[in-house]
Amino acid sequence: MRTRKFGRMGWDTGELGYGMWGMAGWTGSDDAASAASLELAHAKGVNFFDTALAYGEGRSEQMLARLVAAHPDKVLTATKVPPMNRKWPAPKGTPLAEVFPRDYVRQMVDVSRANLGVETIDLLQLHVWEDDWLDGRELIRTVDELRREKAIRAFGLSLNRWEPWNGVRAVKSGLADAVQVIYNIFDQSPEDELFPACRDNGVAVIARVPFDEGSLTDTLTMDSHWPEGDWRNTFFVPENLRATLERVDRLRPLVPAGTTMAELAIRFIVSNPDVSVVIPGMRRPAHVESNVAAAEKGPLTSGQLAELRTHRWDRKPTRWSQ
Repeated sequence: MRTRKFGRMGWDTGELGYGMWGMAGWTGSDDAASAASLELAHAKGVNFFDTALAYGEGRSEQMLARLVAAHPDKVLTATKVPPMNRKWPAPKGTPLAEVFPRDYVRQMVDVSRANLGVETIDLLQLHVWEDDWLDGRELIRTVDELRREKAIRAFGLSLNRWEPWNGVRAVKSGLADAVQVIYNIFDQSPEDELFPACRDNGVAVIARVPFDEGSLTDTLTMDSHWPEGDWRNTFFVPENLRATLERVDRLRPLVPAGTTMAELAIRFIVSNPDVSVVIPGMRRPAHVESNVAAAEKGPLTSGQLAELRTHRWDRKPTRWSQ
């Protein structure tokens, strides 16, 4: 697998990483299949694994711990501190003291290190973000302490859905070594301000939700539904599902013969040199095989990219878009 430099940290990361939310936070997950998928991904050159303490209340981190133990020094661990008030995204105007106070962040870092079985977390991220939190110095001091104590190697932010602009200030401030943002064929707005700022400041870009929560796998229908408690029920409400399927219908003619929309989606992202790593969720070995194969095909042609530019869909956060 081709590698890219992870911003100013200089880590060599495979172009395709691994998003671990689905294997601990969605229904239909199977631990044995998840473990096999993680091992297969590592064998195929995936070395960046993104999890979070909130994914299955630590289960996802503990699953990653087994891979880390089997392959010490060959796995980059990225995890996230959940907001103390457990609100995704952070409501506007919420003070930092209610979301990421110093003592709470340090406590969660210790929990994640224990779950992961590591002394040092490679990349610690905050699971929600507001640029207004830069106004005080507490967060900067907390991050500096964690670095100095070697509890973490790098610090990053997971930006709120459809708010890539709400992170530009943090990138320019020097606080963040990496930002994680939704970026896909529909969600192209990070290219406007965020990517140039990251490029200018040596900040790594982690592209999440490459398949738009599943719509860009072209498997959803108006009859799609999930078991009670599955997060997708709250996201694909009828108004969103209907609008999404209309967009997918218009995109379908651009999928080359013999390929899939999912492959097109991965290749769109790896075509952008500003992206350090893309992290699709992969719960089964078959997902690993197909996504690695797509990434290995490399960038799309300039003509294909020009056509996909017309499918940009600018959306604003709503009551169901947490």
